[in-house]
Amino acid sequence: MTTTAPARRSGQATTIALKLLMAVTGLVFIGYVLLHMYGNLWAFSGQEAFDDYAHHLRELLTPMLPYGGLLWILRVVLLASLVGHAAAAFALWSRAAKARDRRYAVKKVVTATLSSRTMRWGGVALLAFVIFHILHLTTHTINPGGDPESPYLRLVGSFQVWWVAVIYLLAMLALGMHIRHGAFSMLQTLGLTDNRRRYRVAHAVGLVLAIVVAGGFALVPLGVLLGIVTT
Repeated sequence: MTTTAPARRSGQATTIALKLLMAVTGLVFIGYVLLHMYGNLWAFSGQEAFDDYAHHLRELLTPMLPYGGLLWILRVVLLASLVGHAAAAFALWSRAAKARDRRYAVKKVVTATLSSRTMRWGGVALLAFVIFHILHLTTHTINPGGDPESPYLRLVGSFQVWWVAVIYLLAMLALGMHIRHGAFSMLQTLGLTDNRRRYRVAHAVGLVLAIVVAGGFALVPLGVLLGIVTT
């Protein structure tokens, strides 16, 4: 009795710490994807506006930082957040799997959404997409639509290849589902769902964020496929 109680408290503290890590890194990602989505929507303003936006991003905080320096700082922060988020998710996943082996005889009735049920594998799919996205539009290792110097022409040329557009649209569906449940879980971890009203508001926040982010990102490949965004 005396040995299991401290161990249980330690395990609970570790679980809380892991959930807090996921909440903080999730907040970093939500901020990033909102800014990234805003940048992508410049494609609807044409090549000159989009290329100017991409160029000015690399000039931020110069000459204090070298050309493109702020972008590399952001990439390092995002990479560290990704590693922390994935590691915390895997640890919590492992703990949940072990807990299922010692479940109580009385089961709780839990209302699960499709987003919550697919959270883990959706995260794995998004990790695979992030790798593809980096190889595609950051390092230019994958060039299905050619590799012109213009960021706008590179973006539009890529989405004119139907299977690339489909990959991005499916990834945005997965992202929306991930954000919907992830935003709610983040607010829950931060103690902002402690009554019925806040609980409903947290669900609404997750849904709105999911629609705005996934829908905003999907507009560009859809715009290219429909001929609205052209070269």
